[in-house]
Amino acid sequence: MDDTYDVIVMGTGLKECILSGMLSVSGKKVLHLDRNAYYGGESASLTPLDQVYQHFGKPVVGDKYGRGRDWNVDLIPKFLMANGQLVKLLIHTGVTRYLEFKSVDGSYVYKGGKIYKVPADEKEALASSLMGIFEKRRFKNFLQFVQDYDAEDPKTWKGVEPNMVSKQVYEKFGLDANTQDFTGHALALFRNDKYMMEPCAQLIKKCRLYSDSLARYGKSPYLYPLYGLGELPQGFARLSAIYGGTYMLDKPVDKIVMEDGHVVGVSDGKDTAKCSIVVCDPTYAPDHCKKVGQVVRAICILNHPIENTKDGQSVQIIIPQNQVNRNDDIYVCMVSAAHNVCAKNYYLAIVATTVETNNPEAELQPGLDLLGAIEEKFVSVVDLLEPKDDGKENKIFISKSYDATTHFETTCDDVLDIFKRITGEDFDFSKVKHTDVEAVGE
Repeated sequence: MDDTYDVIVMGTGLKECILSGMLSVSGKKVLHLDRNAYYGGESASLTPLDQVYQHFGKPVVGDKYGRGRDWNVDLIPKFLMANGQLVKLLIHTGVTRYLEFKSVDGSYVYKGGKIYKVPADEKEALASSLMGIFEKRRFKNFLQFVQDYDAEDPKTWKGVEPNMVSKQVYEKFGLDANTQDFTGHALALFRNDKYMMEPCAQLIKKCRLYSDSLARYGKSPYLYPLYGLGELPQGFARLSAIYGGTYMLDKPVDKIVMEDGHVVGVSDGKDTAKCSIVVCDPTYAPDHCKKVGQVVRAICILNHPIENTKDGQSVQIIIPQNQVNRNDDIYVCMVSAAHNVCAKNYYLAIVATTVETNNPEAELQPGLDLLGAIEEKFVSVVDLLEPKDDGKENKIFISKSYDATTHFETTCDDVLDIFKRITGEDFDFSKVKHTDVEAVGE
């Protein structure tokens, strides 16, 4: 450890592993440490099942739910958008060669106490009871506009000026409140309705991402790795190692060493590794972070698929805030033995949201009600932490805590933002090997 590096990364959460890989690819000499003996940090996948029970302070169950080693339980489950930023990072860095993905069976939205499939194509849209017949036509016109829109070409604007806010665009296409609700939350994946009064460019971009992701595999826009998300940090760790990165797990980190207000190294109490930049998750630099909220999650073991999802082996359900009188959406996702994350005939479902009251678990109830009978439930309430500053002065670059969303778009926003703050430039995807996109899903 007693050496000099360009960057020391602390914590092997997904964000830190992606950044370690990106910085190694960009020619930096990287040392990557973790105080845990396993990869993943807060976003680890736990196996066998007894380890999950221990993590949540419950007595172990042995083989009650099939073989314990057949379980890989994500502490923070999320799906990948098939055409999203993380998949692009995986493809451009060649990390796909270490992973196998499966497309998620269906994407659903909650409306009026029931769930409806978000239409995956024109045929599904016409058959859907989510909208009336005239509304379907208006919605189709809106989606066509989204696909054709080019900010540089006024001919594609169809009367939508770039300075219009999202609400005005909906009104221009005559979309009713229900359609606005599921478009903004289940397609564009906004977490609340603040976007309605913001410029429409983000709405258009996010709806197009959903459509492009859907077009890739057809059933839904989402992908999920076999054996759980724990495979992702390890894939990026291998990438870093190929480009010369050094890894040390089970390494107690005593403190970040500062001189004249900026980082000069990291100490384990005995040795100090020198560096000019530190990247870490909030747990390694709590004094440099602020609490901005909390997330409540319930990981549930089921012995049946979720009702009204055509017995889907994997699903995403979004409960828009308006439907349950909240400020933030509730997210439900489910995976199964089809993804090698649990024993046969069992299912893993997670319900998550941003905490708004003094009774966080009760806030999950609309999502839990959709699951039917629950065999076992593990509930956690965690603080949402963010860095107090951008790190440019003291050279400590800290990732944000994982939010309640069940997709990776906000995770990648944070990663790419940190990379730009460290290097002063956007990540150059052309520096790394490109592999065929078809390697990602099936």
